[in-house]
Amino acid sequence: MEVYVAEIIGTAILILLGDGVVANVVLRKNKGEGGGWIVITAGWGFAVAMAVYSVGWISGAHINPAVTVGQAVAGVFPWVDVAPYLIAQLIGAMIGALLVWLAYQKHFDATEDPGLKLAVFCTGPEIRNYAWNTVTEVIGTFMLVFGILMIVVSGGEFLTGQAGDQLAQQWTLGTWPLIVGFLVFSIGLSLGGPTGYAINPARDLGPRIMHALLPIPGKGTSDWAYSWVPVVGPLLGAVIAGLAFLAVEPLFI
Repeated sequence: MEVYVAEIIGTAILILLGDGVVANVVLRKNKGEGGGWIVITAGWGFAVAMAVYSVGWISGAHINPAVTVGQAVAGVFPWVDVAPYLIAQLIGAMIGALLVWLAYQKHFDATEDPGLKLAVFCTGPEIRNYAWNTVTEVIGTFMLVFGILMIVVSGGEFLTGQAGDQLAQQWTLGTWPLIVGFLVFSIGLSLGGPTGYAINPARDLGPRIMHALLPIPGKGTSDWAYSWVPVVGPLLGAVIAGLAFLAVEPLFI
């Protein structure tokens, strides 16, 4: 049970700090207003690192259904735990989004543009083409999940089929969580432009649900027509990353 609670807490931290930096940059009358894409991508990178440092020693800090599914496909996480992890991550994402709304409530009121309000909670494409938007999310998430798996391998202690406690411990050793944060920062800088790089189904779906539920004045639509892209794309990318890791694993183990 404690690992699922840890995933809830870790994902809530991720969204609080990640969606929080977006709110600081895009909502009106903030000290960070207009900070730009570099601030947002850096904020998300640090958010990932802080979430992993916080609960990685308990649950492995997947904080992302794509990471969970990718590790299961790669054979380093038990399939029986996948569904509970995904549910915990979605709950944590919704809690994190609620906290962001509470922290920035008056700034939501001061912002007239409904698109900016939605951007705090979830991603959206700059050029709407569902097929190519999905491709972008697949590539970005592949880089995330494959990168994480290879970082674990580079630690020299990876044992296929023995993820469990060992992988959870590795996640909190030294600078590894910070390196994964740099990976997320890099993905945002290099691949985030077309879609806003969800690369995490819970990160997008949980806050999108909260956007629909919360009493935000003038919030407009939650763009449910697009909502499947940041769910399906990352999951596909995770599966491909897990399979790719299985293909190259014999070269390193």
